[in-house]
Amino acid sequence: MNTFSRPKILVSKCIEFDHCRYDGSMISSKLVEDLKEYVDFIPVCAEMEIGFPSPRESLRLVGTEEDPHLVKSNSGEDYTDKMVSFAKDFLEKNTNDIDGAILKSKSPSCGIKEVKVYKSHGKAMSLGKKGKGIFGNVVLEYHSEIPIEDEARLSDFAIRENFLTKIFLIADYKETIKSKKMKDLIDFHSRNKYLLMMYNQSQLKILGSILGNHDKKNHEEVFSLYTDNLLKAIKRNPSYKTKINMLLHIFGYFSDELNSEEKAFFLDNLENYRNSKVPFSLPLSVLYSWAIRFNQEYLKRQRIFKSFPSALINVTDSGKGRER
Repeated sequence: MNTFSRPKILVSKCIEFDHCRYDGSMISSKLVEDLKEYVDFIPVCAEMEIGFPSPRESLRLVGTEEDPHLVKSNSGEDYTDKMVSFAKDFLEKNTNDIDGAILKSKSPSCGIKEVKVYKSHGKAMSLGKKGKGIFGNVVLEYHSEIPIEDEARLSDFAIRENFLTKIFLIADYKETIKSKKMKDLIDFHSRNKYLLMMYNQSQLKILGSILGNHDKKNHEEVFSLYTDNLLKAIKRNPSYKTKINMLLHIFGYFSDELNSEEKAFFLDNLENYRNSKVPFSLPLSVLYSWAIRFNQEYLKRQRIFKSFPSALINVTDSGKGRER
């Protein structure tokens, strides 16, 4: 696939869009900067939207992990209700069709995890427990079905690749179903078969059953069911076991074409991947080279071999929160 639909992504405005943090700074993110060519961003600074300037007095979460309040760090003035009200209004008006979100990590407003919670304002110690930012938590509640990450987690190679794969898949799906034609939905399912198998083979079977439509549902019902189950299929990131299972399924296409040395080479690389000695891209690239060599048109168009624009590939890895 040479072209990609443009995902619509909510992003914290302080990440590569504006100097709007509490200290007047802007966060640098190579990923967000690179994505600008391929993504339609919806930037928002929740704190400035509820009336704060930049620079400004910093905010913090106080109370408990389960019931945090957003307050000024020095004065303790509470802005929780104002932030929740803004978040709900903003999300309802602006983000009904977003494909993902990138929010500021550990922010008392935008953070989606690992946000410090303090006992009180002023010179109080953090409680040791960590929660979610007020705006970020509302985003998670409103959009639990789509990929939402913070910019720090996206410095991890595997997390970043999964995020990119998902947002471009969702955008492609939305573009596909605009025609409301079953043949286009079937084609989407066909070219994404192995990508979906990598994420969730059980859901792949359910999606296939929905397309089979043995209950003779109308097209609207079929599209609705497929949408719900597609999002369920990619909810969790794939494990190395599901990836290996998918690779072996593709490998089966060439079992009669390869000599024993070639088969051993692939299986050795698969075992090396299982033991974290080589990246997933190595056995996947070997399979793609064979798809080209043996002119397997069905395989060559599989999205698993190019799930997002190659210009966004970056092999650097923070090593934090690593996922296989």
